[in-house]
Amino acid sequence: MIIGSISENKNFESRVAITPDIINKYKSLGLDINLSRNYATHLGIKDDDYKNAGANILTSDEEVIRNSNALLQMSILANENLDKLKENQSLIGVLNPYSNEKKLREIVSKNINCFSLELLPRITRAQSMDILSSQANLAGYKAVVDSFAYFQKAIPMMMTAAGTISAARVLVVGAGVAGLQAIATAKRMGAIVFATDVRLASKEQVESLGGKFLIVEGAENLETEGGYAKETSEEFKKKQEELLKETLKKIDIVICTALIPGKRAPIIIKKDMIDVMQSGSIIYDLAASQGGNSELTKVNEICDSDGVKIMGEANILNKLPVSASNLFAKNMFNFVKNLYDKDKKIFEINLEDEIIKETMVK
Repeated sequence: MIIGSISENKNFESRVAITPDIINKYKSLGLDINLSRNYATHLGIKDDDYKNAGANILTSDEEVIRNSNALLQMSILANENLDKLKENQSLIGVLNPYSNEKKLREIVSKNINCFSLELLPRITRAQSMDILSSQANLAGYKAVVDSFAYFQKAIPMMMTAAGTISAARVLVVGAGVAGLQAIATAKRMGAIVFATDVRLASKEQVESLGGKFLIVEGAENLETEGGYAKETSEEFKKKQEELLKETLKKIDIVICTALIPGKRAPIIIKKDMIDVMQSGSIIYDLAASQGGNSELTKVNEICDSDGVKIMGEANILNKLPVSASNLFAKNMFNFVKNLYDKDKKIFEINLEDEIIKETMVK
């Protein structure tokens, strides 16, 4: 059995699904690996690095697709490559079924097995495959580093003979994986950190990292069984807005991370809240690709609202592609290992396995 992977569209995606250090693990399962030429040269990884690890480098994307039983990708294939898929092949990656529903219906109708890893269930056995967590962790870190680099004041408190510089005050909106890493990173760099989330269970996690949790009066736990945030009621939104507007008057940097799977990101930071922020403040919106948590966010732009900068990055992990690829490749291997029956030498679609059942696009 052969797994393959072709280059992504580098205008949008710098990460790759297979790295040289994971090849031996695939080989130990009895799997061969086909990759397209110059697969990861943009990351400083030469084709020879893959060859030396045991992978086959083929001349074209078409050749890789034609000679592979399963394709591992960061995202769904381009239309011209989707047409080259064959019956009984498997396509595994971050396929974004909410946005690519029509494409995926067409692929599935051709008896091609599609697995979208962002649909993984939140169970212990799936943790090693959890691409959302591994990538969000890096995103939370990088958002803090980038916003601090753009901020024109020192971050930690400094006491000098000339006077004292106050520590920067950071607000993290959304305390999921990205938010918690943002809190930890900002705290390590000397900032005073506040955080808010609709999931009350986040309070203990925020405080364990040294952050101060902002609680909306009369809040109830708005968390799904899968551990994601629910949409909030209008009454909750109004109370949250009042609390945030008062808090933002004293905040220097806001890191927005709040997302609801398959839906537009909730608008949490309204324009009237931005209006009360101090000139020179920064809003870094990690939810930009899904519409943004800030009302003024624009994808891949830095907007200025009376001195407040709003930064909306479509894919922040393109700034950390090597680290992100290393983690993604390990997640992907663990998923394939669970899918592949080494004894039978087949990719076995066992729908009694919750991981396979939940990630398979039907």
